[in-house]
Amino acid sequence: MTQELTQNRITSLFTHKRERILNVYFTAGFPALDDTVTVLRSLQEAGVDIVEIGMPYSDPVADGETIQQSNGKALENGISVKKLFDQLADCRKDQPDGPISVPILLMGYINPILQFGIEKFCQKCQEVGVDGVILPDLPLDLYLAEYAHVFREYGILNVNLITPQTSEARIRFIDNESDGFIYMVSSASITGSVKGISDSMKAYFERIQAMNLKNPRLIGFGINNHETFDTASQYANGAIVGSAFIRHLQENGTSADSIRAFVQTIRA
Repeated sequence: MTQELTQNRITSLFTHKRERILNVYFTAGFPALDDTVTVLRSLQEAGVDIVEIGMPYSDPVADGETIQQSNGKALENGISVKKLFDQLADCRKDQPDGPISVPILLMGYINPILQFGIEKFCQKCQEVGVDGVILPDLPLDLYLAEYAHVFREYGILNVNLITPQTSEARIRFIDNESDGFIYMVSSASITGSVKGISDSMKAYFERIQAMNLKNPRLIGFGINNHETFDTASQYANGAIVGSAFIRHLQENGTSADSIRAFVQTIRA
């Protein structure tokens, strides 16, 4: 692990908090183009531990209907990777309401990043204070062979995913090559399609828990209320909420009070 990564906000978070980590996802440029920093700040003020910002893409293969629709709306609004970096440019700087200090992840797909330029992307992440990325369609082997040295040079974490179908050997390999945390996909499905946590999911959670991996784990897909967050937190270091928050923004808007109320219903 490089010196830059040891100082990363995500790794720092897990050094002092290991339980009930709440990571909330939202789509950049949604519901309106200029809502990105507003939602980010409100999530920080509501006490979220990590904020995951989606970089809209026209073919988000890992995402269900809710996030796909938010991607489409954000693209219609005019969001792009460049525009997102412009929006985040001052978020870590002193402001009347204080700087954004919560760890920030960008979630998206590799093609727009390749078009933007890998090194330029990592440089901009470092410049605006992004701590890591989640890229579901970037195989770890390709990342290690082609891109890891660039990400590590700029101190940007690459968060890897595992699923119930991932073999133990592969999980061990992912754990060995990961920094920050491992994203445990709760089931072989797309985001927003899982209703509750089944016994088979719990068996999967227990199997991974028994492996005693070196990295913390956050469970995603199907975490949409206090009950599912609480259950996930019994088997991992916390959980990721995505589609449920997008639906909340659609139905209730982006006011700080509304976002705080949503977070409180998850944490209860």
